Amino acid sequence: MLIFAIDDEELVLEACGKEIKKAVPDAEVVAFNRAKAALDAIKEGQKPDVVFSDIEMPGITGLELAIKTKELSPSTKIIFVTGYSEYAIEAFKIKAHGYLLKPLTVQDIQRELDYIPKATVADQDKLEVRCFGHFDVYWKGEPVIFSRKQAKELFAYLINREGAACNTGEIALALWQEGGSDNKAEQNRIRVIINDLKNTLKEIGMEQVLIREHREIAIRKDLIDCDYYRMLEGDMDALNEYKGKYMSDYSWAEMRNGSIQFDQE
Repeated sequence: MLIFAIDDEELVLEACGKEIKKAVPDAEVVAFNRAKAALDAIKEGQKPDVVFSDIEMPGITGLELAIKTKELSPSTKIIFVTGYSEYAIEAFKIKAHGYLLKPLTVQDIQRELDYIPKATVADQDKLEVRCFGHFDVYWKGEPVIFSRKQAKELFAYLINREGAACNTGEIALALWQEGGSDNKAEQNRIRVIINDLKNTLKEIGMEQVLIREHREIAIRKDLIDCDYYRMLEGDMDALNEYKGKYMSDYSWAEMRNGSIQFDQE
């Protein structure tokens, strides 16, 4: 486990690092006396599992650090360490997983780390799909790069169908409002895009996400961690992530976005 400790007061930072090391002896603890230095380390490829951060710091505050850290490393858990309890509400608004008052104790640290949900093997083996805002796909924290924009759009459409199968004619009509299932050129075009999508998923070892049977194609929902699916299951965190936009890249998704907004009223 990689843990960042951040505080602009050297003595406090040293004490914080010692307590974290006592609480998690096997962890690698990296200390920073400036938030910018921690962010630079994350940008360079270090992805901490947990960040213990002070809030009141010169330059970049702890709250700003948390937001930028979440953008760079979404799976990182944030735990604030401060002497100012009035920040608690703001901390929880950005989904910090804990809020501790100074001075830190081993018991406090262990309690907060025990509270953080442990990732299961099944979670780690799922594609992460974000539908709210722009449509994006991630594998083990890294964005999946589609060689064709249309292959990415096709995958978005299959996600939107929530596992329901469709044929080439339905795909062409829904995505590009053209053609019919008896158009050979159109069918060949869709097959090329499907094969491109399959190859993209194969490169990351996740081709099993696609189901192809009897000239139809669908996705396996059980292999996908999707914010929209979690919202449908009643996940309040996922619901709070919805800001009025759903797959904003695609005009065909406007109807679903409208139905989501209607459900919130």
